[in-house]
Amino acid sequence: MTRRTPLTRPVGTVTRGTTNPNRLRRMDRWIAAVHGGPIRRDQDGTAVDLGYGAAPWTAVELLTRLRTVRPDARVVGIEIDPARVEAARPYERDGLVFAHGGFEVPLPDRARPVLIRAANVLRQYEEAEVRAVWEQLCARLAPEGLLVEGTCDEIGRRHVWVALGPEGARSVTFATRLGSLQQPSDLSERLPKALIHRNVPGERVHAFLKDFDRAWAAAAPFASLGARQRWIRTVHALKADWPVVDGPGRWRQGEVTVRWEALAPRGG
Repeated sequence: MTRRTPLTRPVGTVTRGTTNPNRLRRMDRWIAAVHGGPIRRDQDGTAVDLGYGAAPWTAVELLTRLRTVRPDARVVGIEIDPARVEAARPYERDGLVFAHGGFEVPLPDRARPVLIRAANVLRQYEEAEVRAVWEQLCARLAPEGLLVEGTCDEIGRRHVWVALGPEGARSVTFATRLGSLQQPSDLSERLPKALIHRNVPGERVHAFLKDFDRAWAAAAPFASLGARQRWIRTVHALKADWPVVDGPGRWRQGEVTVRWEALAPRGG
């Protein structure tokens, strides 16, 4: 892939750059499992790791995981800090390059990626700025493309992300290492920027997490069978009142995905 130098200043601001190996494994595995079809069908299978941080681990790992569903998948790691891009150059290889840029997503010939992953990027922005960033990124997607934007803890035990297509937001996924979970609302601290300030009475996401905790408490007898069985029973109960869009195969991974409209900010 030929590198392209942006003609204008990159859009966005430099993040803290904190990253750790294997931090985004839950998000990556979900992408490969749920979005594998569009990745395989795309013309060239280009994905973007946007704002990968001070070290390139997440971009390297994304390529490895995408190649389980498409052997010729390609990843472009994009960073707004030129020094981080130069530091990542030694890790380039077949299918993996690094580029200087931001939310404009500079790719050769304005190529349209089938995936943009933006993890732990928008936390430092104001909530009012999120929708414009989403719209800018979604406008860069291929027709079957996916934007995944969310937040996780430092070692990837707890993660919440929004999945968006060219038309806008589709769903919210909660993912966790079940052995470390006390109650589902523990995930609230990892809500993406569009939702984290909405975890207050009167907002949908707050009501959802309250119901999630109640269902978890009601499923306590299943704890003797393990945290996974308790989680599965909890989500089964939750599905009666909330539009859960995935099934037991994903629940077993410590995940649950809900339609965006059910959790979207009121008046937003």
